[in-house]
Amino acid sequence: MFTITEISSLSEVQSSFRILKPWWDVCLDYLTIVMMMLSIFAGTMQFSRDQVYCLPKLEHNMTCTFEGIVNLHLAVSAAQNVKPVGKSSGMEYIQYMFVNQKCYNDALPWISKYIPFLALIHTIILMASNNFWFKYPKTSSKIEHFVSILGKCFESPWTTKALSETACEESETVGGNQQVRSLSKESSVMVSTKRDFRSSIGGASGDGSASGTPLLQTKSNVTNPHEKPIMESPMRGGGETILDKKDGEQAKALFEKVRKFRLHVEESDTIYKLYALQCVVKTLKILFILGYTVYFVDRITFVHECVPDVEDFVGFSTFCCTHNLAPILKKILYTYMAVIALFGFVCFYTLVWLFKRPLKEYSFEKVREESNFSDIPDVKNDFAFLLHMIDLYDALYSKRFAVFLSEVSENKLRQLSLNQEWSYEKLRQHVNTNMQDRLELHLFMLSGVPESVFDIADLEVLKLELIPEVKLPAKITQMTRLQELWLHHCPAKCDAAALSFLRERLWSLHIKFTDVNEIPQWIYTLRNLHELYLYGNLNSENNKVIALESLRELRHLKVLLLKSNLSKIPSNLTDASTHLQKLYIHNDGTKIVVWNNLKKFITLTELQLYNCDLERIPHSVFSLGNLQEIDFKGNSISTIEEIVSFQHLKRLLSLKLWHNQIVAIPPTISAVKHLERLNLSNNKLESLPPALFSIKKLRHLDLSHNLLYCLPKEIGNLANLQYLCAANNSLSELPTELFNCSKLRVLLLSHNCIKEWPAKLAARLSQLQQLEVKGNPIEDIVTGVSGIDLQAH
Repeated sequence: MFTITEISSLSEVQSSFRILKPWWDVCLDYLTIVMMMLSIFAGTMQFSRDQVYCLPKLEHNMTCTFEGIVNLHLAVSAAQNVKPVGKSSGMEYIQYMFVNQKCYNDALPWISKYIPFLALIHTIILMASNNFWFKYPKTSSKIEHFVSILGKCFESPWTTKALSETACEESETVGGNQQVRSLSKESSVMVSTKRDFRSSIGGASGDGSASGTPLLQTKSNVTNPHEKPIMESPMRGGGETILDKKDGEQAKALFEKVRKFRLHVEESDTIYKLYALQCVVKTLKILFILGYTVYFVDRITFVHECVPDVEDFVGFSTFCCTHNLAPILKKILYTYMAVIALFGFVCFYTLVWLFKRPLKEYSFEKVREESNFSDIPDVKNDFAFLLHMIDLYDALYSKRFAVFLSEVSENKLRQLSLNQEWSYEKLRQHVNTNMQDRLELHLFMLSGVPESVFDIADLEVLKLELIPEVKLPAKITQMTRLQELWLHHCPAKCDAAALSFLRERLWSLHIKFTDVNEIPQWIYTLRNLHELYLYGNLNSENNKVIALESLRELRHLKVLLLKSNLSKIPSNLTDASTHLQKLYIHNDGTKIVVWNNLKKFITLTELQLYNCDLERIPHSVFSLGNLQEIDFKGNSISTIEEIVSFQHLKRLLSLKLWHNQIVAIPPTISAVKHLERLNLSNNKLESLPPALFSIKKLRHLDLSHNLLYCLPKEIGNLANLQYLCAANNSLSELPTELFNCSKLRVLLLSHNCIKEWPAKLAARLSQLQQLEVKGNPIEDIVTGVSGIDLQAH
């Protein structure tokens, strides 16, 4: 046999799962307990007292009723006219026992014999059905994980903090105007009140801590946002914090768990389908039970007529039998049917609830309205169904759980932890002086920007790299010396007050991105910006339209660098054509085929076109009369016949055609009379035209990494030459005319084939400061080179 405890274990679930049991499931659990007790009571009665008593039917016309049997037997006994037929064996009692057992088996209806056992079986099935979704492996694991996370979210100190801050902000918003009006009279009182209020907020979570930054502004901050406010001292090492480090780490782990759980559970609706299926099964089971019990309940009677076919043994063929448990069994069955009907009504209500409402969708609209976490997403499938079930228990659970679905909440937590880790002193230790003699701070791969950064008022350069969430608050207005900002893969949002400050103060901005949509839109409003450097993909998906916003408001922009994959000069750049002075286009090898917009940049003084797959010099360049420097590094230029057109660029001083495929220099290069710097390194030059050395103003000449065998003697005409690099060629000797270049200071001739060295080097090149001849087969370096930075062998 089995005990009640063993049976009831079928309906037992973990105590933590009770939050997923709505009121109807609780009612069904209690109803199954009542059904169980009824079936056990009926079964116990049947085992202990269930008997049938039979009397022979003396007359064929006698009816098997209680009164008829009694009256007939009394009359016959008085008359003593009836004598039994058959043999007397002296075993009358045993004969009656035999007849009783035989009639119990043959005459008694099955429902009278088996209804307690059937009721017990039905009850066990319904018990199992009630909680099957808690037992099925594919659903129980998800439910257990959900309940575990839900409990941790409910008890997390961060949940309390996030909701209390929401209530605090709402109260501040309501009373904001009154506070501003009373600041002039109660500023000192409010400062202490703020601190007390902040402490009370910190104490709400149980850790007795408070934020390191003021929740409210003082009068100076309110009346004049551009005036340097009177701030509390930056948080020092032992300052108060909202959450301790352990609680913060646990909260961050919860965010990650919730994110992964949501991705896992939203993929399917297994839990919803299984719960609906068990409700349908229970409803059908109830209909089946009610159907046959209503039909057979009237067959449970006290008196039964029995024809056991035992006349040869007892002398009678027909018996009238009584079933002593029939009345109570019938009452128990009616009670059981009533409980079953109530059970079925609850099941039917559950089905209406399941199929009438969209339980596979859950909206946090109400939570979003009540809190400042407007980004809490709606959920679907099993995740939505579990939250609907939680709401039936206590809606506060889903409200507190929603805090861990909000990216805003997660970012606040990250910011809080970041502020605790990166104190003012620690940031100060990372500030250094860069090559431009400016104070610079470089933050790399943090979760955000520590608030203490904006307390470093003398910082001039701020570099932020690989920081997923950057928010520039109004506090940045304290950084009065900030001139340069780097945002490398850092999507940045800017507060209104901060944007106003940057519009007036920011001088240089560097932005590195993967997609053009990552460029903050507010950068196009920085009207005092002088330098803008953009690194990333500026082409749209169809690779035809350049996705770059208008630069119309950048009226002071002088320098623009685009390191990208452009196929044409963006038309939007022409908005800055009237004041832009330096344009740097560093491509990734993508060929630029359209140059029409370039001619509009009439104010350009410097132009760099790197890796643009140029085969010839674009004609648009020759119309830029103010150009002073041209740099076409890393292209595919093989011929420069157009170089004669550079004579129209009267201000051109520097020309760099390095890292190309140039095989010859046309004699027309002499037309570029004002050129002072010429870089032809890393090409395929085998010889140089004498006309090259007729450019009298040339001071810097780089011919390295070519195929030159000799230098023309006309090189001696360059009287102003100060720098000459002919390294990595095939020079075997130097013309003596070279030493006519008396102003030469740097001479680099390494990795050539020079064997002999001219005498009296120091005397003829009196201003020479650096000489490099390593990698040459020179047997002897002539004496008299003292005072020269000599690098040989």
